[in-house]
Amino acid sequence: MKYDAIIFDFDGVLLESEYAGNRQIAEYLTSIGHPTSPEDSVANFMGLSGAGFLGAIEKWIGRTIPDDFHAARAVEDHRALEEGLPAVAGAIRFIETLPAALPRAIASSSSTEWITRHLDHLGVRDAFGDRIFSGREHVPRGKPAPDIYLHAARALGVDIRRTVILEDSPVGVRGAVASGAYVIGLCAGTHCAPGHADRLRALDVQAIAADFDDVARLIA
Repeated sequence: MKYDAIIFDFDGVLLESEYAGNRQIAEYLTSIGHPTSPEDSVANFMGLSGAGFLGAIEKWIGRTIPDDFHAARAVEDHRALEEGLPAVAGAIRFIETLPAALPRAIASSSSTEWITRHLDHLGVRDAFGDRIFSGREHVPRGKPAPDIYLHAARALGVDIRRTVILEDSPVGVRGAVASGAYVIGLCAGTHCAPGHADRLRALDVQAIAADFDDVARLIA
């Protein structure tokens, strides 16, 4: 491989959660009088977490988020954790074919509970061990700051400049590019509409991959 380590975003890179989650947000916002499509939600909220996520929604609707939004989100998250969600096409095979000695980590805006539960569902929890890092839990600043990627590289004991990062969201790409890593914009998830690759290119990713076969070729 060209690189000393690989860092994965999670939602939308390994797990097909972005479209499902953004569809739920869109349906909720539409139901309270703010017509929103899943594509609107992906474009405006994808990759955000915590205060940044809530702030983006409030900016979109022009008012404070109703209290029952959090309850609706909790119900959807519970369902997803109990039932599981599918992997992004090709993700599992790609993980399983990585060299065993290659350091790898997940650096996500989601909680470690969300990530580990879904890795268990997908059957690849052991591929990452304890190298699972959350922008909510492990660093003061989440994405689009580069902190979570730098934290992951330090934990792996590698130079971030010798690391490849797979990201799918504009928010994540901004942080990944700022970290100094080689960044591949992955457009393999069902949430990646036409034009998504162009959005990522505009943020200075070094390469675009339409699927995990492209990723394998880029890092070989």
